[in-house]
Formats: sequence, C-alpha cells, structure tokens
Amino acid sequence: MKNPDNNESTIISLNGVKKTFGKTTALDNVDLTVTRGHIVGLLGANGCGKSTLMRHIIGLYLPTAGSCTTFDCDAGKLGPQQLARIGYAHQEGQLLEWMTTRQHIDYVAAYYDNWNTDLQERYMERFDIDLKSRVGKLSPGQRQKLAILLAIGHQPELLILDEPASGLDPLARSEFFDLLLEFVQDPARTIIISSHILSDIEKVIDHTIIMDKGKILIDTPFDELRESYWRVRLTGLTQETQLPFDNILTAQYEPGQALLTLQTTDHTILKQTAESLNCQYEITPLSLEEIYKAIINNQNNHLQETA
Repeated sequence: MKNPDNNESTIISLNGVKKTFGKTTALDNVDLTVTRGHIVGLLGANGCGKSTLMRHIIGLYLPTAGSCTTFDCDAGKLGPQQLARIGYAHQEGQLLEWMTTRQHIDYVAAYYDNWNTDLQERYMERFDIDLKSRVGKLSPGQRQKLAILLAIGHQPELLILDEPASGLDPLARSEFFDLLLEFVQDPARTIIISSHILSDIEKVIDHTIIMDKGKILIDTPFDELRESYWRVRLTGLTQETQLPFDNILTAQYEPGQALLTLQTTDHTILKQTAESLNCQYEITPLSLEEIYKAIINNQNNHLQETA
C-alpha cells in the first residue's frame, strides 16, 4: 500500500528487500507498506515470492538486502510481545502429531492470556472438528481447520494466511471466508491472505498485491483495480468499422462482432466510445481471476518485446 493516510498506522514496511537462495532471486527489490485494518489479497503463481514475503514479515527469513519491519520492530528481532500480536497459518504448517486435537488446542491456548475460548468453541462447532482424534490421524482438511484455529484463537492484530483454504471443501471454504469477514470487523485487525482460488478471496479483500518473479506488479485498493479492467462486447459492426479504443489487452474478432479486454480507469469515456460506433455494446467488469490473468499476460508480453 503506497502513501498511507496519516490516520492509518503502518504495521508492515519493506524497503528494498532482496532475498536470494543461492543463485535464485526470490524477492527482487521489494518495497511494501501495509496499514492497519485491511484484508490484503497477495496473489501470484507458485514460486513468485508470496510465501517468502510472508515469512520475512514474521522474521522466519532475513533479507539478503534491504529491511523489513513489523510493528515498528526489525522483523528478524521480533520478541514475544510482538509475536503474540501475530497469527500465522500456512499450507505446510507443522502440528504436534502425537497429541489429540483437544490437547493441541489447550497446549497452544496456554501461551496466550487473551485466548478467546468463546471463539474457539464456536469455531469447533462450526467446522465440526473432532477433538478426540490424534492430530496425525486427521484428514488434510481437518488439519487445516485446526491450523487456522490455532492462528486466530488469540485474536491477533495481524493475521497471515498462506493458502489457508486449499485443503477445504467448497462449503468449508465459504464458511471460513465468512469467518474472516467477522474477524476483521475490529478495525484494529489486519489480514494478509494468499490463495490460488481467486474467486474465494475476491469476496473478502479490500486491497490487492500481485507478484511475479519476485517483484510486486500491482499494489492497489481492490475497488480501484476492479474499476480499471473491462470487457467490451460489440455486435452489429460493419466491415469498415475501426475500433477507436485505447489500451486493448486482448481482442477476439468474428464477422460483425468483437470481444475486447481493456485497461482504463474512465468508464464514462469507454461508454462514450462504444456509443460512437453505432452498434450494440455491452460493458462488464472482469473477475479478479480474469484481471490477474490480464496483468500477468500483459507483463509477459512486455518482457518478450523488450528481450
């Protein structure tokens, strides 16, 4: 998030962060500011740097160059006070296999003075968590439900979720995202969530970060992003009709019709341009998944042109 308002407090700041693993660059000069009270969708293909970025925020990874601060503290030096304000769940989360589910919950809860037992009970009932089973015997979906509960039970100010719903069935995913919306009703809370199921997170996020090859391509409020990409369907075109649109990203033509994907922030001018063609037209916004594909394809085309 760039240029945060003065009344919003910054809780995460990355400045020129570079991270290399041998000859592989996982993060390439990343600048990022996250302010309080947002649900941030972190999008990108596998290997683009999303998980590496998240792990820098909580101090699991240290930058090769640059700096990362969380709650005004060098992320690599986060102490018990700061860590108690953070919840973290990821796809490959390590759980204590030999404990029962109930024992594991009680074990983690004992570390937090502010553990919310009411939230815990509601969550366990809502997601039908088997408290008597050993953790090692749980299905992948049940393990993921448990990991999410352990991340949110202490009501963290900052919740980081790395592909949290990938092991859940569609109904459980829907209920989980409803829970997220309840969780963020407190304006002091911030959530950063990555997921390859973009139709899910589209329902909850208010800010979008898109990464590719270790770089941040997009860092913008979701509403602004959604109002910048449009699909225009034109029918009743004559052979001689020239299409006077700017910033056409994709175009499909058939006799008498065209289907365009455009990038523009001025919907009024887009509509006026379509009306000037004296044909039938339909202008619709793109889904988050379609926007993501358009941005990545446009980036790849640009790289090929400059190579």
